Amino acid sequence: MPRYEYRCLTCTDTYELSRPMNESDAPATCPSGHTDSVKLLSTVALAGGVGAVSAAPAESGGGGCCGGGCCG
Repeated sequence: MPRYEYRCLTCTDTYELSRPMNESDAPATCPSGHTDSVKLLSTVALAGGVGAVSAAPAESGGGGCCGGGCCG
């Protein structure tokens, strides 16, 4: 079952709950009993290894404002 991270807007505690995906946006009561919470955006950790693809964009010599010479 997926784990979701929430932040209580009343006491500012951050906590995790395991719940089905179809309940991820349902109200989540914090451990202190407050019901005013928001689901936080999760980040995905990628580990490098054999055959891993780099998530960093490739450097290029042109394009963009300063790369194109329009920044004077």
